[in-house]
Amino acid sequence: MAEKKLSFEDSITRLEQIVKLLEKGDARLEDSLALFEEGTGLLRRCGTMLDNAEQKVVRLMKSADGTPAETEFPKESV
Repeated sequence: MAEKKLSFEDSITRLEQIVKLLEKGDARLEDSLALFEEGTGLLRRCGTMLDNAEQKVVRLMKSADGTPAETEFPKESV
């Protein structure tokens, strides 16, 4: 499946499918490795998409005159 063309939601759906296939345990070793590689690629891509979305998020706060003003979320250390 072409990872770069999948939306975030489609990527998550595909990851769920891969997990189910791997959990069944009846795939050949080569197929399991290919699924694992696809899954890790999708996971990496989803992580990047979430990081990019987080960078775009702003919150609305009241300015001194009471009107809404956008500010970036403070970076929290994890």
